[in-house]
Parts: sequence; C-alpha cells; structure tokens
Amino acid sequence: MDSVWLTIIGIGEDGHSGLGDEARQALAEASLVVGGERHFELAPPIDDQQREVWPSPFSLGIDMILTKRGHKVCVLATGDPMHYGVGATLSHHVRPEEMRVLPAPSSFSLATSRLGWAVQDCVCLTVHGRPLELVHPHLHPGARLLILSEGGHTPKLLAELLIGRRFGESKMTALEHMGSAKERRLDGTAAAWSHSHCADLNVVAVECVGPAGLTTLAGLPDDAFRHDGQLTKRDVRAATLARLAPEPGQLLWDVGAGCGSISIEWMRSHPKCRAIAVEANAERQALITHNKTALGVPALTLIAGQAPEALRGLEAPDAIFIGGGLTAPNVPKICWEALKPGGRLVLNAVTLESQSLAFQLRQDWGGELCQIAVSHPEALGRFHIWRPAMPVVILTVVKA
Repeated sequence: MDSVWLTIIGIGEDGHSGLGDEARQALAEASLVVGGERHFELAPPIDDQQREVWPSPFSLGIDMILTKRGHKVCVLATGDPMHYGVGATLSHHVRPEEMRVLPAPSSFSLATSRLGWAVQDCVCLTVHGRPLELVHPHLHPGARLLILSEGGHTPKLLAELLIGRRFGESKMTALEHMGSAKERRLDGTAAAWSHSHCADLNVVAVECVGPAGLTTLAGLPDDAFRHDGQLTKRDVRAATLARLAPEPGQLLWDVGAGCGSISIEWMRSHPKCRAIAVEANAERQALITHNKTALGVPALTLIAGQAPEALRGLEAPDAIFIGGGLTAPNVPKICWEALKPGGRLVLNAVTLESQSLAFQLRQDWGGELCQIAVSHPEALGRFHIWRPAMPVVILTVVKA
C-alpha cells in the first residue's frame, strides 16, 4: 500500500458518521480533498487541508489531481465511485496500484433494498449528464428499470416519455436522499404523476406496463423509422446487419445513411456499439436526428456531407456499410483503405450499375455475394398475388 497516493471515498447521505475507519483515516491524512459542494457539506473540514470543488469542465479536476501524484489525495464521490462514478473515470489515468477505492452502497443498491427488488433483475441506467432518451431501448412489458436522475425535474420528464411510448400505466417510484433523515419516497403511475419537482439527488424505479417493446435484434418494422422511402427495408436490413455483425465497442460507418436505419440498429444491438452516419441530404439528416432520439441512440454521430469528402479524418471503423453513393468516384476504395484489419465491409446494390460494381469488387477483394428477393402479398381483384420488391445484391468482405 506504500505506493497508494489517491483514495476515492464513496460517501452516503449519512455523511462522515457513515464512513469506515479506513476512509476516515485517509480523509484526515489527505493534503488535498476534491469533491462536490454537497460532499463537503457531509464531511467536516480539517485544518490546513486544501479542499477543491470539481471545476468545469470536469477534465480540469482530473488534471489537478494528477499534478499531486505522490501526495496524499482524497476524492469524495456519491455511493459507489466505480458504478457510473468518478472512480471509473480516474482509473483510466491512475494505475491500480496507486489508488484505492472505498465504496459506499450505490444508489441502485439502496433503491433495491427499499423496493425489495433483486439488483440482477433490474436494468440500471443513469441519465445524469446523459440524454433521457437512453431509456427507450429498455421499455418492455414487465421490465424493471432503475434510473439515476439528472435532477429534480427528471421524474416528471420520464413520466412524459413513458406516456409518449404508451407506457403510461407503468408504476413509478422516486426515492430521494436515501440513507438520511430526509429520505422520502414518492409513488404513482406515469400517467398520473403529480410531482412537478423532486430533490435533485434521486433514483426513479419503473415497473414497465405497456405494449410490446421494440426489439434490439435486427429488423425493426419499417414504420419504426421516419423516412422518405430511402430506407433499407426490414428483411434486407436484418440480413445486412447479420453480415455487419456488431460487437460491443465497435465503430460503424454508415455511408449514404438515408434515414439512419442501419446505424441506429447497429447501436441498439449493444449500449457500447458506436456509429457514424454520413448523409448529404439535409432533409434526410433531419430524419436521422429524429430517429436516433426516438429509438434511444442519441449518441449516434451524424456527419452532414457527401462521401468520399465527408469521410476524411474520421476515426477508423471496425465495419462499414455502403447503402448510398456506391457508384460515386472512389467511395468503395476510400472505405476499404480506412477499414481496420479484420473489419467487415458490407454494401447493398439495387441498380444494374451498382450490382456490376459489386461483382467487380468481389473480383478484386474476394468476399461473398448474395441476392435477396422479397415479395409481399397484394390484392388482384378477388385474389392475391405476390408482388416482388426489387432484388438487392449484398457483398460482404472481411479485410485481411
């Protein structure tokens, strides 16, 4: 432990009295203590000890802490610093052998203890500093959500979101100041939520009641997206995403993104999947902006521009989908050169010209070609026929 200079202490609403001996000793010996204003209200000051409130932007605080390497430094955090907390952030800058973490019970643990819920049966989310729309992919009948709020206004905004998704009958519980004498519980349904403002520090529990949710598997219904017809249709989209094979943490380029259906479903497959949608048409850019929010992936990056120019300087991708602009000069070549080794390139071709190019690219790069033809029933007088959609050729290549 001689090499440890940084101690990150989780502190609850019970303040200094709730800390263990090790945490109290570390706090007493620290030459610098960094935390929020509410943390300093919970821990009494110590003579000749430097105390600093987290500056804005947050990164300045990290820089300040790192300049004190080798000195005794304490960081105060709420609850468990390694669960959506500052400890997880600092672990990217400080070696494990230089730091110790002394957690308090997390807000989620406290909430489940009040509700009688098992933590492993809940979806634990934070919208603190993050968009509320992150809740969308988790709305399914019977789901139990625990949501760390951005502030006292969050429960009311969440109720409005639930109503908009026809989950108005969902039960909501806002838990404030857990672990203190001021602890309070507010109950209701989303549709009848009457509490305009709660304490800024709160967790909202939701028992979801509503219609069938939108799957995180590939192939959402076409009408889940707002579009102008430039949409990779459901059956082809499912086949395309199966070939793109999203993995957690990987980055997709969606080139000629249209309404964003491919990149949105890529990101919905796992919370850590990332995507960049490249689209030149302003009206379709607006569709992407709407769809990414409505379908719960607000972090989707939209690049307004024409490939290949708009691709320059972007982070190298793990996978690329070319759905539009395939025949534009040099687009496939620049995409191929940017793709990481082991990455997947998938392109869809409908016209004879683009299908011819797909065949030529297979000659050059290898890979797999397939053609998908989908038909839907259509009335013909008193009878019905199969009306075929335009067949789509899919080229899939893995870069060596």
